[in-house]
Amino acid sequence: MNSKPAATFLSEHLRNKIGDARKLCVAFSGGLDSSVLLAGLAKLRDDALPGIELRALHIHHGLSRFADDWVAHCQMFCQQRDIPFSVVKVQVNSQEGGIEAAARTARYQAFAESLTAGEVLLTAQHLNDQCETFMLALKRGSGPAGLSAMSADSSVQGYRLLRPLLDLSREQLEECAIQYQLRWIEDDSNRDARFDRNFLRLDILPALYDRWPHFAQATARSALLCAEQEALLDELLSESLEVLTDGQGSLSVDGLSNVSAVRRSALLRRWLASHGVRMPSREQLQRIWDEVALSREDAQAQLVLGKWVVRRFRQRLYALSERRPLKDQILCWDPAEKLALPDGLGCLIADHVLTGQAADCLIRQPRADEKITVRFHAKGYIEKVGRDRARQAKKLWSELGVPPWERDRIPLIYYNDQLMAAPGWFITRQSQAENNEAQWRIIWSAAQ
Repeated sequence: MNSKPAATFLSEHLRNKIGDARKLCVAFSGGLDSSVLLAGLAKLRDDALPGIELRALHIHHGLSRFADDWVAHCQMFCQQRDIPFSVVKVQVNSQEGGIEAAARTARYQAFAESLTAGEVLLTAQHLNDQCETFMLALKRGSGPAGLSAMSADSSVQGYRLLRPLLDLSREQLEECAIQYQLRWIEDDSNRDARFDRNFLRLDILPALYDRWPHFAQATARSALLCAEQEALLDELLSESLEVLTDGQGSLSVDGLSNVSAVRRSALLRRWLASHGVRMPSREQLQRIWDEVALSREDAQAQLVLGKWVVRRFRQRLYALSERRPLKDQILCWDPAEKLALPDGLGCLIADHVLTGQAADCLIRQPRADEKITVRFHAKGYIEKVGRDRARQAKKLWSELGVPPWERDRIPLIYYNDQLMAAPGWFITRQSQAENNEAQWRIIWSAAQ
């Protein structure tokens, strides 16, 4: 470790790594690494930094028959050190990129949903984990972004993530654990070489460490150099990306056409990363350009990237997250109440305050034999107020500049089976008041 006792060295190391962070949540599996991290932070809290707010969060994946035993062990570990402890159970869908990737996705989603305001998440990956991550990226044929491996200080889904043990080896952590007299969990799945990371850890890396004892440190340096190169590219390309991206986050196809293929790929990668899309392969990037960006204007080309899809509309590229289909939904509405719309689309409100409202914002109130429903799909011809003739729904949406994938997500007000209005977009001739009929305005308060 160095000339200092392991526990003393760890406390000083952690104090330096956490900086001014004080609300700390440790991802606590009960294994060696997270046990050393949590015990070290508890000692730091008790001996040197009493202002630390420390808690532990355990993710119950339900993948092992010992999972409940691990929860009991972790709970006892925390009780002995006066650390608040909580458990989150997650569902792991192994169809989404394999069991390892699915478990990781479920885990980090649980972290994002469980952290409180201002809380920092700490995970216990160490130097050997960094080496494994680098080697897995190399196996996938990753570029500098993937080979950057894990960052010691990053932002994930809106929260800060610290990995304070990233430059310490597993052997160093074992020294700390012995000095702290810790007991920890040995996950039985860690011996299963069918998993890529375990295969590296069990069968490949021991031979490399034996021949080159500093192999893990060398790969960590390479990862750091790759990260520095990516940071430099981010800095150099940020202005161009800002110019090419509009307020809705779409990217200009014409602008990308005027740069070299290498620069275009770099811009596309950063644009996708800004939306949280998992980094695509080189082939996928080329397909985005060839099959989506350069497709016929009337084609509805798209490329699926996991839970995201890249589409084009009017010479702009859009990165769209997975969305719930709403085309066939019909909602009954009592306008005396606010109506919450599905899939995070906000709500509808009937505004009876008419003073000063422009006439084209108003529709007549329903007659006695008319029932109000809200739908998300219009077909046939629409007689929009302000137009001299009816237009097909598809053509009207196109004239209004609404992308095809948004057209079935705009709430439509119907009286019986007659379309009255698309709040914020248009009202129909059939919605006009006759003989001093009462009127109102429907307000769509879209989610932000």
